Amino acid sequence: MNQALGRPAVVARVSDLIGGTPLLELCRTETGSRLLLKLEMFNPTGTAKIRMARAMVDAAEERDELRAGGRIIESTSGNTGLGLAVIAAERGYAFTAVVDHHAAADKLRAMKAMGTELVYVSDEDSEDLATAAREELAADMARGRENTTFTEQHNNPANGVGYFPVAHELHQALDGAIDVLIGAVGTGGGLCGTTRELRLLTPHFTTIGVEPKGSIAFGGPAHDYYQSGTGTPEGAEIGALVDYDLIDEGVKVGDVEAFATARAVARTGLLIGGSAGGVVHEALHRLPLLPPGSTMVALINDGGEKYLDTVFNDDWMNARALIDPAVEREIDEMLRKLRRN
Repeated sequence: MNQALGRPAVVARVSDLIGGTPLLELCRTETGSRLLLKLEMFNPTGTAKIRMARAMVDAAEERDELRAGGRIIESTSGNTGLGLAVIAAERGYAFTAVVDHHAAADKLRAMKAMGTELVYVSDEDSEDLATAAREELAADMARGRENTTFTEQHNNPANGVGYFPVAHELHQALDGAIDVLIGAVGTGGGLCGTTRELRLLTPHFTTIGVEPKGSIAFGGPAHDYYQSGTGTPEGAEIGALVDYDLIDEGVKVGDVEAFATARAVARTGLLIGGSAGGVVHEALHRLPLLPPGSTMVALINDGGEKYLDTVFNDDWMNARALIDPAVEREIDEMLRKLRRN
């Protein structure tokens, strides 16, 4: 076994590499409280969402909705689609991803490389997030088709089930010593699925959900945002997996702050995605306020390599007025101070 990741040394399928992702201590306070990052980019496709992609396909097979030679259809901003592309390729299914141009271009290229059919709901010149239109088209495409499943990630219980192993990995690695779990809220499957299972193992911890400013899961006002693969935009329904009974507090982080944090973390040697930057931004501000010796775990759903043309591209950032040097300097200084402890 690979003791660092808890995986076999030799595997037969890409999906056998799912899970066992490492924890990285990003920083700690003078009082011994630490921020640990659960680095889900160490999954195949560089994202947590392959966990739930596999679980959704497993569930469709168990319901006999999907059989040999079948087709999977999903509305996706990229990372779920990447996971489904892997599972479809392994199991011999066709996969149609309903997408828009808000998604990172590298995610779309990678899906296509793995044999995915891409169906766009928006013009090439539009960067608008078209979640509602994607969902409607995906449902229409699957309706009445034999041996075809619309995995419908926002309302599929298997989405949350796919993240149960994250809870067990955290519990095993930390021997139950978790005081705060913080993560992004999009479909709700990752944070709520992990929380649901973890509370059976470690009941006394706080869960904090983070969404972009402009998203509506934790209230308005609604407006456009650039953080990809997270939140609930205006016009889209809040997913059935967003369980407010499992989220102790919901907060919002703006694009400028989220991207500034991702860029500052990159200067420590770690590339994380834009929405993960929002999670770390909130975590960094909360860490010094925790009781001495606390452990906060941040779920880092994907790495930054898919955002080299966006979050880490000064031209793209400046064109959208997303760079604020003062905010980046603040995060840089906060990280330097906390990493010295």
